[in-house]
Amino acid sequence: MVGPSSQISKILLGLLFLLIIFYLYMDVQLYLRIQNYPLERNYHFITNTSQSIKDTAHSSSPSVNAGATASSSSAALATDLPLQKTPVTYESQTWLSCTLNPLCHVTVKAILLDHTNHYLFAPLATIFDNVLGLSRSSYITANMISFFHVGVACIAGRLVASDSLGYRRLGAVMFEFRTFLDDVDGHVARAKKNIRGERSEVGTTGYYIDGICDALGCIALLWGMFHYLKNNPPRRGYLQLPMVDTRVSDASTKTKLKPTTRKVAKKVISFTGQLMLSSTAWNRYIAVYQNMLETNDVSSLQMSHQQIVFKSTWFFCVAWLWRLVNVHSLLHYVLLSIFCDKLWEFLKAIQYVGYVTLLVCICITEMHLLEAHNFIYGAVISNNNMTSF
Repeated sequence: MVGPSSQISKILLGLLFLLIIFYLYMDVQLYLRIQNYPLERNYHFITNTSQSIKDTAHSSSPSVNAGATASSSSAALATDLPLQKTPVTYESQTWLSCTLNPLCHVTVKAILLDHTNHYLFAPLATIFDNVLGLSRSSYITANMISFFHVGVACIAGRLVASDSLGYRRLGAVMFEFRTFLDDVDGHVARAKKNIRGERSEVGTTGYYIDGICDALGCIALLWGMFHYLKNNPPRRGYLQLPMVDTRVSDASTKTKLKPTTRKVAKKVISFTGQLMLSSTAWNRYIAVYQNMLETNDVSSLQMSHQQIVFKSTWFFCVAWLWRLVNVHSLLHYVLLSIFCDKLWEFLKAIQYVGYVTLLVCICITEMHLLEAHNFIYGAVISNNNMTSF
């Protein structure tokens, strides 16, 4: 007989399957958007369009001394303008506003971001900000939101440590809400600085505060996982712990408790190491790729090579791998295992496989970085050497 709980499980499983299909569909659309439409070089809002057009026209016109030469240049420019073909932008083709469309402003961090944050939480953070006006407030800052979601993470960690499956599921949902608030503080910080698109402001105070708050939130979750598994060890692999009376000093109980706690700690520490390795590598590659592919302080040849690397399938595959194994994705996986009451099975399965997968992704990314750097800067260096002889 099929009970209500199994019906709910089937519904949730169906929603998860639909969500995966949606993520894959959006990945295909992201790849087509990168290939078929031009990429932006300016990631800041233009506050005065008319003035910027005048400045662009003034900077693009050559300085001349003779009036006849200036008039002839203007005439030639006027005759050439109708012949120039304006590229079709993605913003002019999409039906969804770019404030909500995650495919409009394509940046390095957006491509390396996990699916849930990129396709769900980022648009929801925009709606959340538009409703509450957080970025327009002079009292609420992004750092305040970061400190607030640390408190949410602490509550979530306490719920995850509970013996009740319902409370643990509520803790998993609350920690996902903390992740959403992490997107909100990033959106507010970028909106206050008039930055559009996902981008890491490496070296700023907000960058380090956000990282510290994220680390504190992860510590709260890991603490909850450890305490739940210590108090409720799995039945398979070793015996269930008996109820311990603190007033009785039993040597056999102590010997049984010690190895059980050690096994739990080993699994949790192993997963903690994977989070640290993934976070360190992922943030490093975001910073390196931003400096290599999004900087404007390059020659025209280097800029064209930047575009080629950005649009390459090789780079998209490397970024897609990090979408699956970055620190946010690992947290989504463990929260899903908590919600499905499969935490121990997940930690046991990923204990060694997780490190192997991360090391493979790191090796592949390092090879691509070396190849892309040589392609962008090596050709210019070789051309300069040839011209010097």
